[in-house]
Amino acid sequence: MNEFKNIGNRERKRAKPPVTFDMLEHGKLPPQALDLEEAVLGSILLEREALNTVVDILQAESFYKDSHKIIYEAIHNLFKRSEPIDILTVTQELKKTGYLEAIGGAYYITQLTNRVASSANVEFHARIISQKYIQRELIKISSEIIRDAYDETTDVLELMDNAETKLFSVTEGNISKTFLNMPALILQAIKQIEAAKSNESNIVGVPSGFTALDRVTSGWQPSDLIIIAARPAMGKTAFVLSLVRNISVQFGKPAAIFSLEMSSLQLVTRLISAESELTSEKLRSGNLAAHEMEQLHAKIGGLSEAPIFIDDTPALSIFELRAKARRLKAQGKIEILIVDYLQLMTVGGDNRGNREQEISQISRSLKSIAKELNIPVIALSQLNRSVESRQDKKPILSDLRESGSIEQDADMVLFLHRPEYYGLTEDENGNPTHGVANIIIAKHRNGGTGTINVKFINHLAKFTDLDFEPSTNAAADAFSPMSPSTNFDTDHTITRPSKMNDDSLNDAF
Repeated sequence: MNEFKNIGNRERKRAKPPVTFDMLEHGKLPPQALDLEEAVLGSILLEREALNTVVDILQAESFYKDSHKIIYEAIHNLFKRSEPIDILTVTQELKKTGYLEAIGGAYYITQLTNRVASSANVEFHARIISQKYIQRELIKISSEIIRDAYDETTDVLELMDNAETKLFSVTEGNISKTFLNMPALILQAIKQIEAAKSNESNIVGVPSGFTALDRVTSGWQPSDLIIIAARPAMGKTAFVLSLVRNISVQFGKPAAIFSLEMSSLQLVTRLISAESELTSEKLRSGNLAAHEMEQLHAKIGGLSEAPIFIDDTPALSIFELRAKARRLKAQGKIEILIVDYLQLMTVGGDNRGNREQEISQISRSLKSIAKELNIPVIALSQLNRSVESRQDKKPILSDLRESGSIEQDADMVLFLHRPEYYGLTEDENGNPTHGVANIIIAKHRNGGTGTINVKFINHLAKFTDLDFEPSTNAAADAFSPMSPSTNFDTDHTITRPSKMNDDSLNDAF
């Protein structure tokens, strides 16, 4: 009877208690090094320089014994206040906080110095303590994963994401800095400024290959979330494919595309079309003359060796994207990540909120991925129909579809606009709009805004720098294009097999 009662209790959904070492397998002692913990604390009490050596290696949680955690925390508090550290000051600090008797009194503090003769090996000892702590954390995380995996109410995707997040924090050293002081930050900033000064191109991020755009942005910057939005048929996918081609073929930098709309084969066909200057229709039909076949093989050499990674998993969740991006980054294979497009992503799990809330969560997650991996993330986005009601058809920030949080989370918001598509033959300055696309920088957290003109080659679905300087006002001169950059060496192309059942190419743009 009790057996059935227990089964019923297990099946009831309840809050999951945290896993502690008391809950782990009996008979096994968690990894620890108590003698080394005593030696390290004794070294710090004997010589102040010992703390300077280990302060970046150890934190209070690194110690196994609770009393040692309390003593190290007291030492760390004295260190942060720049006060002397010795037996007397540590004893006084513990007495003030009310923990002196809990750790064994003043006698225990004095006994720690008897455990070590000098601080010569304190760094080596500290690293062993840190390793034992990481082992304990791995055991704890593994136990939590096992517990949650047995729970039928657990969402698998959420479980995988949580597991990977925790394991990733351990592999990163599991020692995070809570603050950076001004001298360290100033030093980093000066190094970055000097690096930018020594760079003749003034591009410190990932170059786009569009000269005028790079002049404004200095390249796509690490940890930035960039939103590129447009109405259908403006050429969003064509634009990012031109970006990827420039980044990986021209500059040899690895890029990853997560395509939720088009298959990997479709994307590659369009890349080949733009690179070989042969239309997609000819490539699909195979109706190529002998000289066109020669042209095809002659021009795609650089593309075939480019470090481009394509994943066309449909209905990709933000959890899956983060996991795949982490793996690529850990392998050193990406410097920029592109999502096509944001509204096709899912939150995953059992989230049943409205679509605006889901998009808000996706945009926040994309920004966190950019910060965590320290790479720029470009996400394409749709615009609502409000654009069509305006006479000039130019998009504004309020046109971003389904969520205002996209605008808030993004470091840059770029709109793609082709006046020619709407039958407008001249711009406001009297320049012809044939073959011209506007990149409207509507938000730029770390720079200026404005409009940049690029060339759009319709039959190849390809964007390039303009061949001429358009007439503009003085304020827009900063956004005028220059000549294209030079080609660089490249790496290898990898494309993942398609998971979409596409029979033909989607919309040309």
